[in-house]
Amino acid sequence: MSDLTLSQAIDNIYVSIKNNNEDLDAHIAALKAAMAREGTKEAVFEPAKLAQSNRQGRKIMQAYFKKKGVAVAFSA
Repeated sequence: MSDLTLSQAIDNIYVSIKNNNEDLDAHIAALKAAMAREGTKEAVFEPAKLAQSNRQGRKIMQAYFKKKGVAVAFSA
C-alpha cells in the first residue's frame, strides 16, 4: 500500500467516500505518502466523483483532510 501513485491514492479515496468513508484515514495516510514521494503539495479531486459535491461537502472534505495534513483542491 505504501507504493501507490498519487492517482491510485486519490482513486482509493473516491472509493472510500462512496463506501461511507470506509478506511478513509488509512487512504489519507497513503495519499500523504504518495504526495511526499511525488513532491506534490496539493491533492486535486474531481467534484463530480464525490458523494457530496456541493460547496458545503467540499469544504468539509478540505477541513478534514487539512487536519490530516493534506491540502485539497478541486478541478473545475
